[in-house]
Amino acid sequence: MKKSMILSITLLFMFHSMGFAGTPHQIGEFVLGKHISDYKKMVKMESTIPIRHQEYLHELETRKLEGFKSGYIWIGNCSEPGRIVRIKLKYFDSTKKFYNLLLKRFKEKFGEPSEWRGDPFHVVIAWKWSFIDKEGNHISLILQHNTKDQEEKMGNSVKLTTTNMIKEERLCYEKKSDESGTHMKMQPHEAKNKAPVNWDLFIPR
Repeated sequence: MKKSMILSITLLFMFHSMGFAGTPHQIGEFVLGKHISDYKKMVKMESTIPIRHQEYLHELETRKLEGFKSGYIWIGNCSEPGRIVRIKLKYFDSTKKFYNLLLKRFKEKFGEPSEWRGDPFHVVIAWKWSFIDKEGNHISLILQHNTKDQEEKMGNSVKLTTTNMIKEERLCYEKKSDESGTHMKMQPHEAKNKAPVNWDLFIPR
């Protein structure tokens, strides 16, 4: 437990220079827009399932990642099958104290958040940052703390999403569905590989 706390605290100080105008594209080894096959050994490929009511996207679990308790990756399944569009990771340290330290560091790195995403009673505490990178991609970053609401992810979590890529997948699905005159059942993508664990990769950048 003590070792995990030390690792978690160390994680806070591992911020590095970001992309265009401070736009984050990466958490840990995972990078938005990359193909999931590049991370074949870091995810459980057999866990891949379509997202309910969003068949144009698939979700799969990560394997054990240092500093994180669990994680899920969303990938495209129509426009660019296998492309990473969302990274969701849960920190090993679930305390409010650690969340406050993370929030302080996030603000130092990305400025004040653009939107409150928690509930009015602060049972779920969540802040959102919005970015546009040099390619015109719309990226959202959400840092959340939750210890009571069973319908939300418990503990501390971070979510990085390219919203326009999700839209591209949805429009592709709708177009193909219209052309076929039916709701398509998208086919699983082909997996094409694990970089060594590196602590400076476990904060959005």
